[in-house]
Amino acid sequence: MLENNDENVEKTVKNTEETVNETPKADVDSSKEVNEVEKPLEETVEVKEEKNSELTNEVEESTENGIQEKEEETNEAVDEIEKSVAEEAENSDSKEEEAPKVDYSKANLEELVVALKRVISGNPVHKIKSQVDAIKNAFNQKFGALLAEKKEAFLAEGGNSIDFQFSSPIKSEYNTLLSNYKKERDAHYKDLEKQLNENLEKRLKVIEDLKTLIEDADTATMYKNFKDLQDNWRAIGPVSKTRYNDTWKIYHHHVERFYDLLHLSNDFRDLDFRNNLEEKLKIIKQAEALAEKDDITEAFKELQELHKKWKEDIGPVSSEMREEVWHKFSVVTKKIHDKRHQYFRDMRSKYQEIIDNKLEVIEVLNNYDTSNNTSHKDWQESIKHVEQLRQLYFNAGKLPYNKSEEVWQKFKAATKKFNSSKNLFYKQEKSGQQENLEKKIALIEIAESFKESEDWDMATNAMKKIQSDWKKIGHVPRKFSDDIWKRFKAACNHYFDRFHEQKNAVSKEQQVAVDAKKALLDSLKEKESHTKESVLEAINSWRELGVLPRNVRHLEGKFNKQIDKMLESLSLDKQEVAMLKFTNSLDSLVANKDFRKLDSEQMFIRKKIDEVNREISQLENNLGFFSNAKADNPLVTNVKKQVEQFRVDLDIWKEKLNYLKSLDY
Repeated sequence: MLENNDENVEKTVKNTEETVNETPKADVDSSKEVNEVEKPLEETVEVKEEKNSELTNEVEESTENGIQEKEEETNEAVDEIEKSVAEEAENSDSKEEEAPKVDYSKANLEELVVALKRVISGNPVHKIKSQVDAIKNAFNQKFGALLAEKKEAFLAEGGNSIDFQFSSPIKSEYNTLLSNYKKERDAHYKDLEKQLNENLEKRLKVIEDLKTLIEDADTATMYKNFKDLQDNWRAIGPVSKTRYNDTWKIYHHHVERFYDLLHLSNDFRDLDFRNNLEEKLKIIKQAEALAEKDDITEAFKELQELHKKWKEDIGPVSSEMREEVWHKFSVVTKKIHDKRHQYFRDMRSKYQEIIDNKLEVIEVLNNYDTSNNTSHKDWQESIKHVEQLRQLYFNAGKLPYNKSEEVWQKFKAATKKFNSSKNLFYKQEKSGQQENLEKKIALIEIAESFKESEDWDMATNAMKKIQSDWKKIGHVPRKFSDDIWKRFKAACNHYFDRFHEQKNAVSKEQQVAVDAKKALLDSLKEKESHTKESVLEAINSWRELGVLPRNVRHLEGKFNKQIDKMLESLSLDKQEVAMLKFTNSLDSLVANKDFRKLDSEQMFIRKKIDEVNREISQLENNLGFFSNAKADNPLVTNVKKQVEQFRVDLDIWKEKLNYLKSLDY
C-alpha cells in the first residue's frame, strides 16, 4: 500500500521537479524581480454534482467565479510575500547590519579618507555599504566644490576651460581605497554565489534522501531517520532566491507524504501535528496583530519573518486542517499586503507634488534673464536671487534616487546655464584688472608719500582725494587684492591717526562738559525705570551740555547705546523705537557738526531704498513665472511673504530719509 501511494504522489510532483531543475542558477545581485512562485502543492479533488436546472447552474457558476477572484487576489498577495522571503533567505548571511548614522558633512577631505580607511579595514566588506556610501556622498560633494573653485580661479586668470586640469594626492588615495573596496566586495559576492549553489545541492540531496526513506520505509527506524533529515535541512544555509521556494515546496510535499503515509506510528505523527498546529495558530495571531500596526514598513518586514518561520521551522498539520490553516494565514497576509500597497500609492502622490514644485523652480531658472547685467554689482544681485531659487528647490522636499535623478539633472542644467553666462562676464572683466592694479599701486605710492606730512590742510585734502579715486577704480586680480588694500589702508590710517591726535587737546571748559556728561550717563545707568518723556528729557540734557572733544567722542556712542536700551524697555511700537533711535543718532551727528557722516548716512539710506525696490521688483517678476501655480503653493506663499516684509522695510527707510532731509546742516 505504501509503495502504490508513493508512485501516485511522485507522478503528481514530477513535472514540478522537472521545472525546478530547468531553472538556471541565479546571479547574486540586488534585483527585486523574482520568478512567479507556485502555490503550495496540495492535491484537491473537486466533486461536481449534476444540477437539476440551468438556472441553478448559472447561480453556482457566478458564486464560484466570485470566490475564485478573491482567491486569486489572496494568492497574489501571498506570492509577493513569498518572493520577499526568498530574497531575505538568499541575503540572510550577507545582509548589511544597521550601523549608527554618522554625519560626515562637516568633515574635510583628509578626515573623510581616514574615515573610509577605518570603515573598510575594521568591518566585513559586505556589512559597510551604507557607511561607504555616506562617505562617498560627502567626499564627492566637497571635492566637487573644491574642483569648481579651482576651475573658477583658473578661468578668472585667463585660462581656457578645455585646458583645465587638477589633481590631488588625497583624491588618488581615496580612489585607491574605493577601488580595493569594490574588488573585495565583488570577490565576496562571487564566493557567496558559490556557497548558494553548494547549499542548493545539499537541499536537493536531503529531498532525495527523504524520497528514499518513504520508498524504503522501515517502521523501526523511519521516524528517527526522518527527524535527522529535518535537522539536516534546517542546518543548510541559504540558496538562490529563484530556487528557494521551488526546493522548499518539493521538500514540504514529501514531508506531508511522510506524515500522511505514516500509519504505523500514529502517536508520533499526531503529536507532531498538534504541536505544528499550535505553532501555526500562534503565527496567524501574530500576523493579525501586525495588520493593525501603524508602521506598515516594519509590519511587512516582520510578516516576512513569520512566513520564513512557517516554511522553515514548522512542519505540516493534519490533512483535514491544512487548507483551513493556510487560508487563515493567506487572508491576513493579503490584508497587510493591501495596506502596504496603499501606503506606497500615497507616497507616490506626495512625491509627484514635490517633483512639480521643483520643476516650477527649474522653469524660473531657465527663464532667468541676465542680459542687462553689465557690472559686478548687477551680477552679485543676480547670484543672490539665483541662490534664493536654489534654496526653494531644496526646500521643496527630498525624493528617492530613482525619482530625483531626472529632476536633478534638469536643475543642474538650469544652474549651469546661469553660471556659464556669469563666468563669461568675469572672464571679459579679467582683461581690465591688470590696468586697475597699476592705478591702485600709483595711489598707494602717493598716500605713502603724504603719511608723515605736517601740512595738515594740503595733506588732508590730498588723502581724501586719493581715497575717493581708489573707490572709482574697478577690481584687480584676486591674488593681489588683499595685499594692496592692506598697504593702502595702513598709509591712510597712519596719516589720519596723526591728524586726529593734534586736534584732540582738551581745554578746561571742555573738560567740565566731559565730566558733566559722564555724570549724566552714570545716572541714567543707575535708574531702573523710564518713560518716553524721561528718555527725551535725557537726550535734551545731553545736547545742552555741549559738544565733546574728539578724543572722548566714544562717550557719544555709550550714551546712544544707553538711550537705545532705555527705548527698548518701553512698551512702544517697534517702528517708533527704531525711529527714536535713528533721530537721536542723527541729532548727535548734527551737534558734533559731523557733516561727512551725515552725508554718508544719506547715501546709505538712498542705497538701501534702491536695493529694497530692486528686491521687490525681482520677487514680483519671479511671481510672474508662477502665474499658473495654486494659491496655496508653498513657493508662491513664501515669495509673497518676502515682498510684504520688503515693503515694510521700504516704508521705514523712506521715513528715515525724510527726517534726514528735514535737518538743517
